[in-house]
Amino acid sequence: MDNVKKETEANKGRRNFIKTTAVASAGFMIVPRHVLGGTGFIAPSDRLIIASVGVGGKGKSDVAMFDKSGKADIGYLCDVDTRRAADSVKAFPKAKFYKDWREMYEKESKNFDAVSVSTPDHNHAVQAMAAMQLGKHVYVQKPLAHDIFEARALTAAAKKYNVVTQMGNQGASNNGPRQMKEWYDAGLIGDVHTVYAFTDRPVWPQGIPWSANKADIPKELDWDLWLGTAPYKEFVDKLVPFNWRGWWDYGTGALGDMGCHLLEAPFSVLGLKYATEVQASVGSVYVDEFKRGYFPDSCPPSSHVTLKFPKTAKTKGDVTVHWMDGGVQPARPEELGANETFGDGGNATLFIGTKGKMMAGTYGLNPRLLPTSKTAEIKVKEKFARVKDEANGHYAQWVEACIAGPGKKELSSPFEIAGPLTECLLMANLAIRGADIQRKDAAGKITYPGRYSKLLWDNDQMKVTNFDDVNQFVKREYRKGWTLGS
Repeated sequence: MDNVKKETEANKGRRNFIKTTAVASAGFMIVPRHVLGGTGFIAPSDRLIIASVGVGGKGKSDVAMFDKSGKADIGYLCDVDTRRAADSVKAFPKAKFYKDWREMYEKESKNFDAVSVSTPDHNHAVQAMAAMQLGKHVYVQKPLAHDIFEARALTAAAKKYNVVTQMGNQGASNNGPRQMKEWYDAGLIGDVHTVYAFTDRPVWPQGIPWSANKADIPKELDWDLWLGTAPYKEFVDKLVPFNWRGWWDYGTGALGDMGCHLLEAPFSVLGLKYATEVQASVGSVYVDEFKRGYFPDSCPPSSHVTLKFPKTAKTKGDVTVHWMDGGVQPARPEELGANETFGDGGNATLFIGTKGKMMAGTYGLNPRLLPTSKTAEIKVKEKFARVKDEANGHYAQWVEACIAGPGKKELSSPFEIAGPLTECLLMANLAIRGADIQRKDAAGKITYPGRYSKLLWDNDQMKVTNFDDVNQFVKREYRKGWTLGS
């Protein structure tokens, strides 16, 4: 690292709290604005240095989109699996690489401004909380957290530490949700009382037993660090990099994967926040043609969840939201033509009002009034500012907001919005998990009391008041050595 001392003087133009050594090791030459001269460049003080945790898969595209904003430098990369990280490492050769995000935070925290988290759901909260406690802005992939307690804690922390936050449900920056807000505010469909959202996910295995076939841990993967907060289990093949989504220890099922994309529009259009009650029915699997399987560690293959939200400033009464996954869909709206596609086919959000209906596909794309002929016929005044480049601009929106500072720029999915949205999904998962809780009656017969209950939610206490068995999932126990924040 002989070049560190040589670059020290040039680096003095960087923000005062940035130390020169790690910036130099990451390969950046930071010089004052007046040295560069001319126009059309972005001065060092107007650039964001990002440390990215999880840089394979979705993380790979995340760091690429931050870079594409033109106002960010990818200074640090971190991933527990060097195989998955290889493309990002190649794309950003000047970025310093770590396997352990805790080591990266400890050694480099004075050298970056913001953190992007794109890891499995069960580690989102600890990685984001630690970054915020260091005063770093954070971008966290959806869902924001794995359990309700974590989501509430992150929402509070964003405010406490006064940092710029964004959840990675990029559809929140699309024009579609804004168009639907304009239609709704114009009174075109009356007062919405019911919403349906459905997805064809999961596209990974669910409702299955844990594999009994142990496998060798790939030398490139730090399995213990991948497990993070989750209970220790022996490595099994095909769990990573994707199928973890179907296991409660790590993922949040189809709701966690697609709910933030499909329920964001109802939240923004109707001003929904916290539900008061929830109930669920789940699909069964069979180990043979006569015997049902019981695999409570795995998310079910399909579910139908009903949530009730209290009246908001934009509704005249309570709102009932139906969630369906595993290919389950509601009846097609009568106003939809026999050969017209419901949403985008596999996914949709449907609003039912007192005067009409409207729907959209994933990410709020292709919003349409029903019957669809109304969409072209009726025009309303644009009242909500659009995000440049829509979903792709979701990343630049956060980068620019970080540079501007807290409270200076509007964001599509800051934690104050993303937190309650995520809690809604996780509350639905309480009902889904509750449906798999077994008890034995006096005669020794197995019963499933959660399958026939409506769970009543005390939002202030963060607990279900009438079926205590599910409250164990509101705040899970971390593996020894892991905590949520300092």
